[in-house]
Amino acid sequence: MVLLAQAVYVKRTTPRLPGAAGPTEGLVPGDGEPIRLAVLGESTVDGVGARTHEEALTGCLARELARDGRAVRWQAVGRTGANARTVRAELVPLVDPADVVVVALGVNDTIELRTAPAYRRDLLALVVELRRRLGPVDVVLAGVPPMSRFPALPRPLRDVLAARSTALDAAAAAVARVPGVRHVPMDPALLDPAAFASDRFHPGPAGYARWAQTLAPHCA
Repeated sequence: MVLLAQAVYVKRTTPRLPGAAGPTEGLVPGDGEPIRLAVLGESTVDGVGARTHEEALTGCLARELARDGRAVRWQAVGRTGANARTVRAELVPLVDPADVVVVALGVNDTIELRTAPAYRRDLLALVVELRRRLGPVDVVLAGVPPMSRFPALPRPLRDVLAARSTALDAAAAAVARVPGVRHVPMDPALLDPAAFASDRFHPGPAGYARWAQTLAPHCA
């Protein structure tokens, strides 16, 4: 009953921030044929907590990849509230041809109390569907954020969701045994209070920039 009451309280009191405004695709100028980057997933890919996609995860990641002077063409394909099954069925068909696809998922699957084996199956099916449509594209699985660090969550709800997010992240790491798939766990130190948006649940621009810095070396 305590957990249910806390879940209802969090849902009622957490501000509902919109997704990022503006274009969901763009080009960071540079030399040569552009690297084609697609980022696929839940509200973090929808850019909740940032004003535009250039300030959100996809735009920040594209700029990181362009630091060596190479052009980067980027696309953000995200939906607030999406889980791994929704993304596979409804968002994968929207992804343009890409050289690398970054998948950012797990928070909604955690909240829905998806089991680790089921989440692993869902991610594997997502990778298979991406490659069926795009060919042998590289896939980077961004780690499930450690929900023990989310300021909006009270205890003991935070502890329960933290344990589940850890289990789902381990499931994602197991999918990285597939050739051409990499898993990049999120360092809990990235999630200090300054990293969060005003809802204390999603990243703000500073949080997205930090996250992109950790993902970029695995996307080259």
